[in-house]
This record gives sequence, C-alpha cells and structure tokens, in this order.
Amino acid sequence: MLHLEHSCLFFRSWLALTVGVLLDLKLSACSSLSGSRPNILLLMADDLGIGDVGCYGNNTIRTPNIDGLAADGLMLTQHIAAASVCTPSRAAFLTGRYPLRSGMVSSNGYRVLQWTGVSGGLPPNETTFAKILKDKGYATGLIGKWHLGLNCESSDDYCHHPLSHGFDHFYGMPFSMMGDCEPWEMSEKRAGLERKLNVCSHVMALAAFTLAVGKLTHLVAGSWTLVICSAIVALLFFTTSYFVGALIVHADCFLMRNQSITEQPMCLQRTTALMLKEVSSFVQRNKQGPFLLFVSFLHVHTPLITTKNFRGRSPHGLYGDNIEEMDWMVGQILDTLDTEGLTNSTLVYFTSDHGGSLEAQFGNNQYGGWNGIYKGGKGMGGWEGGIRVPGILRWPTVLPAGRVIHEPTSLMDVFPTVVQLGGGQVPHDRVIDGRDLLPLLLGTAQHSGHEFLMHYCESFLHAARWHQRDGGAVWKVHYVTPMFHPDGASACYGRGVCPCSGDKVAHHDPPLLFDLSRDPSEAHALTPETESSFHQVVERITKAVEDHRRTLSPVPLQLDMPNNIWKPWLQPCCGRFPLCWCDRETDP
Repeated sequence: MLHLEHSCLFFRSWLALTVGVLLDLKLSACSSLSGSRPNILLLMADDLGIGDVGCYGNNTIRTPNIDGLAADGLMLTQHIAAASVCTPSRAAFLTGRYPLRSGMVSSNGYRVLQWTGVSGGLPPNETTFAKILKDKGYATGLIGKWHLGLNCESSDDYCHHPLSHGFDHFYGMPFSMMGDCEPWEMSEKRAGLERKLNVCSHVMALAAFTLAVGKLTHLVAGSWTLVICSAIVALLFFTTSYFVGALIVHADCFLMRNQSITEQPMCLQRTTALMLKEVSSFVQRNKQGPFLLFVSFLHVHTPLITTKNFRGRSPHGLYGDNIEEMDWMVGQILDTLDTEGLTNSTLVYFTSDHGGSLEAQFGNNQYGGWNGIYKGGKGMGGWEGGIRVPGILRWPTVLPAGRVIHEPTSLMDVFPTVVQLGGGQVPHDRVIDGRDLLPLLLGTAQHSGHEFLMHYCESFLHAARWHQRDGGAVWKVHYVTPMFHPDGASACYGRGVCPCSGDKVAHHDPPLLFDLSRDPSEAHALTPETESSFHQVVERITKAVEDHRRTLSPVPLQLDMPNNIWKPWLQPCCGRFPLCWCDRETDP
C-alpha cells in the first residue's frame, strides 16, 4: 500500500514537472519569437478573387509560386477583408481598425478616393504598423499601389503620403488603376464618368428634340436659339464622354519615388519591371535587416496591364494572363529572398484587398475575378464573395508547413501580429480591432481572437458574424443586402459597384441568417422554422453589434464629398498644370 502511494506521488510529481516543462517551452517559444525580429514581406493583390488561386481550388489558372508559398507555409480559409472595396479595406489593413473608426468611409456613395487631387485620406493621427516598426529600427518600404490619399491643403504638403505614415521609402502609384491609365481599355473611372455624361447628353438631346417638335407643331413659342443651344450642349456632353479618358489620364496615372514624380503618365509596359527592380534594390539595401516591405501589386485591377510575354497564355483571357503574370512576380520576389539568404528569416504574407469584381466586363470579355463558391463580389456589401480573401503565411523553421486553418481571421490581424513580432506595442489610446495571429499560427491557441466580426458598406453596417466556439458554428446575419443579379456586367444595374444605401438595397427585419459552417455559399437563409436557435442567435449578434457601436466615436468622413471632390490646386503635376508630363525613369 505504501509502495502504491509512493508510486502515485511520483507519477503526480512527474506529470506536474512534464506539464510545467511543456508550458515553459511554449512560453519560451513565444518569447523567443517576439525577440527574433524577422524581416516582414507583405504581398497584397488588387481585386483578386479567392477562387482565382490554385491552392484555393482553381485548376485552370496557373499560380505555382503562390501555391508553393502555401505548401511551404499555411493557409487561412476564413480570412476576411474589412471592406469590399479598396480604400477602406487598405486603411483597416494598415491600422488594424475598422475603417469607420478612422473616417475612411463615406455616407453618400463615394466608396473609395476618386482622384489623386482630393483632400481626403488616411488621417495623420492614425497609427500604422509601419510607424511602429520604424520607431523600432525597421527599414520600412512600400512599393506599388497606395490609394489612401496624398495632400491636404497644397500640392506638396503630403499629409496623407506613405512617408507621413511610417514608410521610409515609397515607390509606386499614389492612386489606383481605376484611373484611365490605358486608352481604350476597361476603366472604372471612365465608365462612371461616361455614364454620368451620357445621361446628361441624353437629357439635353431629349430637351432639344422636344423643343424642336414643339416649334414645328407651334406648341412651343419662342426662337430657335434655345433649340440650337440645347443641341450644342448635348453634343458637347456626348463628345466629352467619348474623350474623357484622354482628359484624365495624366491626372491619376503616374509613378512617384518618395515625394517626387518620376513618370507622368505611366509607361505601363515597363511598370512591372520597374516595380520588381525596386523590390530587389530595397531588399539588397536592407538585407542586414530587419526590414518591413509592403508590396502592393497593381495586378489584377482593370485595365489589366499585362506584358506581352504573358498575353494569350491563360484560357481566361486577359484577366487570367494578368494573374499568371502576378504569380510570376511573386516568384521573382521570393527568388530575391533566396538569393540574399533571407528566406528563413523572413515572414511572408500574401492576400488580396477584397474579392474579385463581377462587374468588370467590357463587351463580351470578362475582366474580373472568380470568388469560388462564395456569393457576390467586389463592392457588394457583406456577401462573402466580396470580403473573403486568400491568406497565406510562410516563415520556414517557425510556422508549420502545409497547415490549413479554418478559424475566422481578418486582414486587420496583420497589424497586431507584425507589431508584436517587431518588438513594438499595440497602441492603448485607441480601439484596435485586429487580433494577434501568432498563437493561432503556432497552434498554441485553438481559436482565433475574433468571436464577432462586423461587415460595413461605407458607414452602414450590412452584416455581422459570430463564431460560436462551443458549438463550432459560424453564424452570419445580413441586415442590409445590395440587390444584384449574378450575371456579371449588369449585376448592380450597371452602376460599377453596388450601392450601400437607397432604393437599390434591401433591408431585412428580421435579418437574413446563415450558418457558414454548413452553408458557406450563403445559398439558404435560415428561418425560425428551419433553425430552432434562430432567435437566440440573432439576439446574441444584435447584442454584440450594440456593444460594438458603443465603442465608436464620431470622426470626419474622409470619403464624403467635401474631401473627395477633385481640387485642381491639390493635383500633383510634373510640369505646368495641366500639361503634366515627365519621364525620369531609366529602363530597367
């Protein structure tokens, strides 16, 4: 009996010691990681659909380099953007905060920054991960697209410029490829402007025709002067809509190095090579580390600028060609890390700013992406197709290879993750909505830090999700949904992107409820008759939404009309406005 008691005491002591050692190993592993200060390489595509990548299920577009990144690292399958359009999503990514908190939304239909020469942008008082890592000794660089503003009061105050938000070095496009950068090709901005000008020209033409008929039938008194003037104005509107691309190409389509314009307008056939050259140069200059490099691709946004070596290679036309070229660029960048011996000391992350565009169509050619099984796409409120994006991370010898994580995560999570890896502190003077990914990535945590995620469209809350951890379900409610037809070009009635409010959205009371763990396509809305816990789930999410709203503070909306209308005095110009032209690049 005494022998048995000694054995039990020995076993308990051994078990306690073993558990203690294992816990200590885990804690020391996290501690050593936090002090390891890796290089950090962030890769973000523009408008890429989650279904466009091989490792997420595409078997017709070749993405071997992105797929290889996933095979050597891990994949997130419920990785969510904070908005389904560019500007607010990127603001949330850099700050770890819902875009409404920084005012990077609108309330009147302006979903993104519309021009380079506007006064809106990421406010100077916002803290980006680049600011924090720069203060911790990191060399910080951004290469590619910005689209978060440039100036406030003059054309050279650079209050919203990347260099004002923690980046030591910037080379790329301050705006976005939505500008009319390729004459006669698909352009979001030209499509929108032409649509408005065409409406005006048709109204004036109808007025002129009505007046003419009235004059000829003696139903309208007065001279023919008004008829002729109306016809001339209609003709001017029509002509302007036809040539509007040529009028705005210089305004938005230019490259900058730091605060100097190097090429205006861009010579698009060499932009890809110039960007790759800049990436290689940055890595070589800073290979002693540590560095943070954010490569923000211009691919795969329309007008799908693709070099001749990749044209005609994909069965999906120019869009597929553009994806395959971007994948090749990813491979070139990863090769640079290998060449410099930096692969094992660099955390690499790949994502897209939001889902693929269903409406990017020109004639019979589809210019937008595929969002796999998920409903909707770019600009379509809270539907999964517009906000569920690839999430791939690789850090050899640290992160396990080949893992797939099905927990809900957010692009906002990159902020606290890289801040803490870089030895910084997450700010305590503001609400941070992102959660540190590292415990989930290392397997020391079973669940992500997100129990709830909110899905905004402009300043309007369209949807919310709840990860019910005890049951494993991921519930999602839609309070508002845009009305669209899933047929591509006419999805949102030819509006470019769906509206967030007004007569083209549907309000749901009670809200639409989906169980994403069983119905990720959001194909079958649940009802109290089909789901016994319907009311309890809706009430729990409603309570979470109320708690979330209490954390919001009013701030100026940067994308509303006063801050988002073109101001000539803010227009960056290489030369004398409006004759903006220069070429200070050397061929790569």
